[in-house]
Amino acid sequence: MNADWHAWAPIDPSAFFPFLIAVALIELTPGPNMGYLAALSAAQGRVAGFRAVLGVTLGLAAYMLLAVFGVAELIATAPLVYGALRWSGVLFLLYLALEAWRGAGETSPGHARPADDAPFWRGLIANLLNPKAAVFYVTLLPGFIAEDHAPFWVQALVLGCVHLIVSFLVHTTIVLGAARLGAVAAAPARAILLRRAMAVAIVLIALWLAWETRAA
Repeated sequence: MNADWHAWAPIDPSAFFPFLIAVALIELTPGPNMGYLAALSAAQGRVAGFRAVLGVTLGLAAYMLLAVFGVAELIATAPLVYGALRWSGVLFLLYLALEAWRGAGETSPGHARPADDAPFWRGLIANLLNPKAAVFYVTLLPGFIAEDHAPFWVQALVLGCVHLIVSFLVHTTIVLGAARLGAVAAAPARAILLRRAMAVAIVLIALWLAWETRAA
């Protein structure tokens, strides 16, 4: 029975839990997504945070599909493409930081609020411009692909979906925690200070991304 299940399973069952642990540890490691979601949720609340989570998840799904068709490997191994993504991601984060700093007065009466879907698009773009997502699928995923199971693309989809679920759960937890913390600073003066802190945090995230991806 166990032998039949092992042969029928699309992925190697013995590789599932090691992969689950690996992606959980990766997602729990501080990085651009975690920092941006925490800063955004603390400053704008959990609704904005959840929208950003959807954008980040969709960005990861895009890289997963690119990995299935071999495009992610091209991105991760082509210096010009990788470099363009890397610096575009850094510049986009700096743009978000500038926008957050300038928007610190959004809590004042009569100030126009950003579009409701803005956090979604920002989360999506920030993740698409993060080359570490491509590197993840190129370097980690193949190590859990078994030759004696389903075709590569099927196994990549299954494992990729596991990663998306873990990522979504971790990011949702971050949003809830950061939003609760931000609610403590709901007074206008504190809200402005929190937005400024968010801007500084995003700048630090951009610098971290530039440093972390320099030798990849």
